[in-house]
Amino acid sequence: MSEPIDISQRWDQLRERLGELDRRLDEGRDIDASELSARLSARTRQWAKAVQPPVLGEQLEVLNFSISSERYAIGSEHVAQVLPLNQYTPLPNTPGHVLGIVNVRGRIVSVLDLRVLFERPHGSLSDRSFLLILHGQDMEFGLLIDRVLGVARISCASLQKDLANLGGVRARYLLGVTTEQCTVLDGARLLGDPDLRVMAE
Repeated sequence: MSEPIDISQRWDQLRERLGELDRRLDEGRDIDASELSARLSARTRQWAKAVQPPVLGEQLEVLNFSISSERYAIGSEHVAQVLPLNQYTPLPNTPGHVLGIVNVRGRIVSVLDLRVLFERPHGSLSDRSFLLILHGQDMEFGLLIDRVLGVARISCASLQKDLANLGGVRARYLLGVTTEQCTVLDGARLLGDPDLRVMAE
């Protein structure tokens, strides 16, 4: 019988795989879409196996990602999948922050653009955009992101919560900002907000 792999070893393996994927993307090598999707799905399954309660003492386990050169993070317990965003279907008569909908293995999932919701500068979509799918008890939706930066644990006590440049709607979904200027989102509040629910007419 093989020795059990502890959680730290699992995260080390995941970080290595993330690093390998980033290197291949940065070097400009083309990765077949099906291969990329298979890798991301496998990584998602490993995250699910390795998931622990999000708060360990004063430590919060988060997934780091980037949007328009800004760094964000969200509790890993809210993350269901990360997929390449190959295409989406726009929805008429929806708020500007609703990019559209996608079909994820037979499920219709809405896609939100945080750049619009948070009133941040934004341009056209990148060829390498990704879909970060969040799930809760009563809601599931995807966030448009540029890239995954990895998994980390942060100290809840070190989060800054009262910053002048984080007012308005962005403060509504904020847990705090790390000393490295990474904005940590409140996944429970995002998933529990009825205003973010996309209703089909």
